[in-house]
Amino acid sequence: GLNNLGEVPFREVFIHPKILDGYGETMSKSKGNGVDPLDIVDKFGADALRFGLAALTTETQDVRMPVQFECPACQALVDQTKKNRELPRVACTKCGKEFSTQWAKTDADKALPRAAVVSERFEVSRNFTNKLWNAARFALINLQDYEQVQSSQVKVPGSNAGNLEPGTLNQELTVEDRWLLSRLATVTDSVTKSLKAYHYAEAAKELYDFAWDEFCSFYVEIAKARLSDEKSKPTAQRVLAHALDVLLRLLHPIMPFITEEVWQLLNKVAPQRGLGTTATTGRSSEWLITAPWPEADLSWQNPEIEARFKLFQQALGAIREIRSRQNITTKTPLEFAVKCNAEAAALLGPMAPYFQSMTNATATGFGTDVAIPPTHAKTALAGIEIYVDLAGSIDVAAERAKNEQLEQKLVGFIKAKEGKLSNESFVSRAPANVVAAERESLAQLQEQLASVRVALAALRKS
Repeated sequence: GLNNLGEVPFREVFIHPKILDGYGETMSKSKGNGVDPLDIVDKFGADALRFGLAALTTETQDVRMPVQFECPACQALVDQTKKNRELPRVACTKCGKEFSTQWAKTDADKALPRAAVVSERFEVSRNFTNKLWNAARFALINLQDYEQVQSSQVKVPGSNAGNLEPGTLNQELTVEDRWLLSRLATVTDSVTKSLKAYHYAEAAKELYDFAWDEFCSFYVEIAKARLSDEKSKPTAQRVLAHALDVLLRLLHPIMPFITEEVWQLLNKVAPQRGLGTTATTGRSSEWLITAPWPEADLSWQNPEIEARFKLFQQALGAIREIRSRQNITTKTPLEFAVKCNAEAAALLGPMAPYFQSMTNATATGFGTDVAIPPTHAKTALAGIEIYVDLAGSIDVAAERAKNEQLEQKLVGFIKAKEGKLSNESFVSRAPANVVAAERESLAQLQEQLASVRVALAALRKS
């Protein structure tokens, strides 16, 4: 017979890493150097525990998980050491009060409040669940009138890949809609393959990056203005509901509790959702746990749009970082120029309105011959240089320190690349395309370093 993946069954050996403590020792009950899952659940949540463990499943590479006691008096985390991990009582390094451990035997030790045994490695997972919950709340609030709005819509005229069914929308999808749907198809395909191959850490990382950096931080942010406009609201609602639906299905095996809760709430405001292109279209399942796994509709994939938004994200992050280190609020308008080749200029040019709406920065030009402001802060990325006009507001010391740190990093990266490419064994055995990619990467790093040193020379004269 066939297994549930439609394949001939075979014997499998699943190799997974050991979880070591902060000192590289195997966690052991007899040593007392392990975390307590119930303590993790109490402090971070059950979904954070599951997601954190999935993210640590790095196949054959052992991983370290530093262990801490959580002081019951002040909630400070006290690092577990080889000495204190076997003591019946420990004094908090912050407040000085004593607490008991699992080794408490005497009545006096047992009378002390017990410290939870946790690991700060799960902090990232808890933050992720909070981020997902907040984005879901935003979506649910803006989908309250979903059925009423969608019931009056007609077919999108002239849509291309993944054409929608009649009776759905009344306008073309925007570039951010098509970007999100392209990324959703790519991520769905990749996560499905990773889970089938038992690559849980890869699946967790891809879902984390997509949900946090792309869905929550970008699409939801961009969609806010459209959801307030009655003309653009139907399209934004439809894509938002569909994307949240698929994301919940993908995350459910790793984070079953929060995804099931959001699913139930989504069913109340948008029981019938989808884009009419996959088996997941139509009325949703009552329970997420019984819903079908999402199909990756690769007709939505658009490599050009994905490349455009990837570059845009990097450039937007660079401008925001300059604002932060120069202590310039978002309310203060800025101007910037991007020096880049024609290909990058073609990708970034259409994104000018998004720079304006998301970071209050106006682009003065993209390309090789842009005018560079006399007083500026600069960030060099792979293949592009961003110059933000800071006339009258530049912090020369902060800018010089930032570029000095970047110079040191680039020198280290270049040294590592040169060492790799000087290794005859690597050059002769690695595929030609891999070696070529390494050489191209080295050239880009050397170009960035030269650019940073030019900027530093100008700053040191200021």
